[in-house]
Amino acid sequence: MPRPLVIGNGKLLINFDASLNMRDLYYPYVGQLNQIGGYYSRIGVWADGMFSWCQEASWHIQLSYQSETLVTNVIAENQELGIQLIIEDAVHQRETIYLKKITVRNLWSHAREVRLFFNHDYSINETEVGDTAVFDPLLRTIYHYKRNVYIMINGKTQDEGIYQFSTGVKRFNHAEGTWRDAEDGQLSGNPIAQGSVDSTVSFRLTLDPQEKLPMWYWISIGRTLSEVKKLNQYVLDSGPDSLLERVKVYWHRWVNKSNRSFHNLPEEVVELYKKSLLIVRTQTDQEGAIVAANDSDILQYNRDHYSYMWPRDGALVAYAMTKAGYERMVSPFFEFCARVLTEEGYLHHKYNPDGSVGSSWHPYVNNGKYQLPIQEDETALVLFALWEHYSQHKQIEFSQSLYANLIRPAAKFLTQYVDDRVDLPKASYDLWEERRGIFTFTASSVYGGLMAAAKFAFLFGDDRRGRRYQETANRIRHGIETYLYDEEIGRFIRGIYVDEDGSITKDLTLESSLFSLFAFQVFDPGDERVERTMEAVEKGLTVHSKVGGICRYQNDYYFQKSQDIANIPGNPWIICTLWMADWRIAKAETLDDLAQPLQTLQWVVASALESGVLPEQLDPYNGKPLSVAPLTWSHSTFVLTVLKYLEKYEELKSRGSH
Repeated sequence: MPRPLVIGNGKLLINFDASLNMRDLYYPYVGQLNQIGGYYSRIGVWADGMFSWCQEASWHIQLSYQSETLVTNVIAENQELGIQLIIEDAVHQRETIYLKKITVRNLWSHAREVRLFFNHDYSINETEVGDTAVFDPLLRTIYHYKRNVYIMINGKTQDEGIYQFSTGVKRFNHAEGTWRDAEDGQLSGNPIAQGSVDSTVSFRLTLDPQEKLPMWYWISIGRTLSEVKKLNQYVLDSGPDSLLERVKVYWHRWVNKSNRSFHNLPEEVVELYKKSLLIVRTQTDQEGAIVAANDSDILQYNRDHYSYMWPRDGALVAYAMTKAGYERMVSPFFEFCARVLTEEGYLHHKYNPDGSVGSSWHPYVNNGKYQLPIQEDETALVLFALWEHYSQHKQIEFSQSLYANLIRPAAKFLTQYVDDRVDLPKASYDLWEERRGIFTFTASSVYGGLMAAAKFAFLFGDDRRGRRYQETANRIRHGIETYLYDEEIGRFIRGIYVDEDGSITKDLTLESSLFSLFAFQVFDPGDERVERTMEAVEKGLTVHSKVGGICRYQNDYYFQKSQDIANIPGNPWIICTLWMADWRIAKAETLDDLAQPLQTLQWVVASALESGVLPEQLDPYNGKPLSVAPLTWSHSTFVLTVLKYLEKYEELKSRGSH
């Protein structure tokens, strides 16, 4: 399921699986539309009459990125073929161009002709109906098209361009596709196919014993044939090797824009921090959508995906990235939220990257009664993150531009959506989207959002509104203390359910999201009640296996791998484990107190895929990724925890606290 290699530029996102198959190609938005849809666009090699696709077991593949870039560094070797491939993949930092360089090495002691085959299995605009694949004899390219999407394929060796080509029908009337045509080392040269189609092109190299030679391959994507022709010509004029080098330089400078001291952090933690910045960038659309994940294999589980913008995930990602110094990258996120905010002042469950409302399982009717199908924390956290964005970078004009159409209407909704019986937000769905009630995480986020709105109001001289927001936030804080803290068990609880008659049912389930009590500044991290709560979370939600980590909550059913709840209360999640580190960082009083959070950061490094990609959760027994990978939230939470660690380290060091 995971996508260990992802590359993109905010307009175009491409994902590869562990066998080097291109599985997802998102255009014209990051996360929308998937022009491959999880099928396999594969690479094959022919030499001495033998053929092998790179997904076959005879290949040994190492997956990584070149240091501090969004350029891959892949080594694929096949001893049976006597071939080694060194592969560099990248998306141009500005244009919708995918670039690939393959250096082919002949491992044998005699000269050989080697042919490389590239298969293209597209479903343009997410349907196979009505596609066309055609060979252009003047440009000597293949392109696929339908309506407003054109995908042009080209490439070259040092001596020539495309050697052979074929177009054909796939997955229709028993036709498998032109990839089958490639397996004898020859392509038929069929120049056009229509309907459900694919194409394959080949390139040839003649290599002396142990010789290495490069070849280049690229794809140009646009809305018209004219556009992709111009992009293709741009590659030819500039030279694909030169463009690839410029991509490397750009991303290296992008990720090192801040001259930051990493103090005592090990090299592998710093490396993953920078890689996380880059991966979050690939999942962020230039129009503002911060997409949760784009691993289309999740479709096999529930016929839906993670390629949506959840306002909560987006807000917390924006918070981390603005703290890291990438405020311009995430500013469009807040403008996106202002565009899609409802007239009533709340945000929906989730959104497609183009701003349309995404799919949902939250009903308007429950037991015959109307309800608002929202997760209120999503609206509140946007305000919380926006204030952090302002306080970090002081872009007062930007914040002022959002005051009337985002901050005020959202804050008004938060002040009105309150259950007066308990001085807490009215019932909504929890952050895991699984249950409806009044939850500590939601109440804490609403407190944080209203306090942020109050600060904005005071900043802009709107004191009357500022006081109203502040008063409502304090009411909610009082409600949290009164109804979401249980004196008998001595800690805060997950939430409550209030019946129509006012009777209250407590939900005592241990829940990792209780970190929100200090994270959104409701209480001090050293508050005795918070300390007892977080200690209970750590004790009750630690996964007692060789994998370790913290799970979401007791008896978590999502991708559940164990019924041994006493030892495996749920699968370890990257974000939940980092939340515990955040608490220990927040309450640290000496440098020695940072030892355990540092161990957590190293645990995350060890939990990453070989390429450095972080999943959502791990198998508690073998540590393999579960659900989607990469998960944007996992990477941004790692970034945020590193930054909090560095802040506290500097603070304690300046105080001389050892």
